[in-house]
This record gives sequence, structure tokens and C-alpha cells, in this order.
Amino acid sequence: MAHITTSVEYGIHGLLWLIGNEDAALSSRDLAELQGISPSFLAKIFQKLEKAGIVTASEGVRGGYRLARPPGDISFLQIVDAIEGDKPLFDCQEVRGRCAVFHNAPPGWATSGVCAVHAAMLQAEKAMRDSLATQTLGGVAQRFGAKAPQEFFTDIQSWIGDRMKDRTARGGRPARDEQD
Repeated sequence: MAHITTSVEYGIHGLLWLIGNEDAALSSRDLAELQGISPSFLAKIFQKLEKAGIVTASEGVRGGYRLARPPGDISFLQIVDAIEGDKPLFDCQEVRGRCAVFHNAPPGWATSGVCAVHAAMLQAEKAMRDSLATQTLGGVAQRFGAKAPQEFFTDIQSWIGDRMKDRTARGGRPARDEQD
């Protein structure tokens, strides 16, 4: 888990819109327009989420993305790893062996075992991964749901309903076509 990019933030927000909309699959275009971002950018994110088994995609008039499992079973760590890959937070370069006083040949004591700096970073990464593993999409959705007024959810459902009617009126396009 190298630097966590905005892709993760947009991916999580996109996933949150899928909660409670099981009857209406949303295309990446729909999800991107809800967030005011590029549909092609979000399509790349959702392809990774699909590959990781976090969402499923369907084609056709009512096609788009749905959560592949209950939101309470999807951890933030799974989302981060799906989007960013399971990369280390810290890339140790073994700087400890390059000290000028070693004259090109560091002594064994200087390079044996795990570097103290690397050990601290490994501990921090473990703590972050452990924390992200306890945060679920469902838990965050509940916290958000308790904060937002009911009118907001009504407006969202109306917006989604209009999108579905519009798709049906146009004859629909496969979900993957709407992603570009």
C-alpha cells in the first residue's frame, strides 16, 4: 500500500452510492457524474473493483455495477488493495549501508537484521492495514446516513430513477459502453 491516491477516495464514494440501490445498477458514467469526475477515470477504478470481486457488472438497459457482497463484508483494506495493489508503504533502500565512513564496505553489524527505520515503517504499515481492515463500507454508510438529511437521499433516489428512465427511453446501452 504505497501512497493512497484519490482513486481510492473516488472508488469508496462510488461504492457508497451502490448501497441501497440494489434494484438499479449504476454505470461508471452515472457514478462519475454523481461525483463530478471523468467517467473514464472512474471506469478504470471500477474495473479493478470488479476484478477483486467487490462489485459485479451487468450489461443491457438496466446494466451497470452492483456490490458483489453485503457492504458490511467489504473492508476499506480490500478496497485499497483492489485499487492501489498490495504494495508496501515504505520502500527501504538500505541507506544504512551507504555511510561514508564505511569506505564502500559496511560492517556486518550495520546491515544485519531489519533496519530500525524499516522496522518502524513496517509497524506503522501494519497498524494502518489493521485499522483499514476494521472499517467497512457498511459502517461508513451508516455513519453517513446518520449525518445526511432524508431529503438528500430522496434527491439521490430521484436522480437515479431519472437516469434509469432515460436509459430505458434511449433503448439502453451496455454498461461497459457507458463507462467511456
